[in-house]
Amino acid sequence: QVQLVESGGGLVQAGGSLRLSCAASGRTFVSYAMAWFRQAPGKEREFVAGITWSGGSTVYANSVKGRFTISRDNAKNTVYLQMNRLKPEDTAVYCCAADLTTVVHTSGDPYTYWGQGTQVTVSS
Repeated sequence: QVQLVESGGGLVQAGGSLRLSCAASGRTFVSYAMAWFRQAPGKEREFVAGITWSGGSTVYANSVKGRFTISRDNAKNTVYLQMNRLKPEDTAVYCCAADLTTVVHTSGDPYTYWGQGTQVTVSS
């Protein structure tokens, strides 16, 4: 079975930066998409960013576009989320997800595999 292991979360001041990593292990995929979602207390899970297996197509939520960058290294089976100019409203539990799909979906429903989540807290 596929396992997703996240790292890089923590506490940072507004305007600062964090880099999240999500490493996949277990069965290998010929092609798949990966994405980041987040959920804040009292709110529903929301899409943050996604990337195709080739890295040729990326999708961002309007709230993070221009500040966050998603990338991947297929040789390492790892996806990254570089977060710059962080805001207090970015505070949430961030989860990575993966599935055997050739396009990025902004809904969580198509994704089969999920990480455990990592806490990101942005203070003012």
